[in-house]
Amino acid sequence: MSLKDQITEDMKVAMRAKDAPRLLTIRGLLAACKQREVDERIVLDDAAVIAIVDKLVKQRKDSITQFTAGNRPDLVEKEAAELLVLEGYLPQRLGADEIAAQVAAIVAELGASGSGDMGKVMGAVKARLAGKADMSLVSAAVKKALTS
Repeated sequence: MSLKDQITEDMKVAMRAKDAPRLLTIRGLLAACKQREVDERIVLDDAAVIAIVDKLVKQRKDSITQFTAGNRPDLVEKEAAELLVLEGYLPQRLGADEIAAQVAAIVAELGASGSGDMGKVMGAVKARLAGKADMSLVSAAVKKALTS
């Protein structure tokens, strides 16, 4: 069963359980997937769905930061609940040590050195670790690897 099919099944379960907040989040995710399929005239595979989920997770984290700064605990709670639902569709994330090891291997493969090669390394790392790691941690690991 593809990830998109699993999300659709979860939507049906949420409808039957009358779980409105979860249902709203899942419908938003499916709408984002459908929008991309229509815009690009493609059928999304699991990697593309994970990329969409990753984007929505980042949006929720940014919103939580903004709502916390604006002293809006009601909205922080809503966004945190949506974040939990969305993170359930992401694969197990790599830890900081695993990310550093992968980045070091890619830097060695490319023979990169210095901050001038940051773009080249990030492109390769992004292709290999997309959906498997938090890109802010990856970026920090790449900077560290290139400056040391």
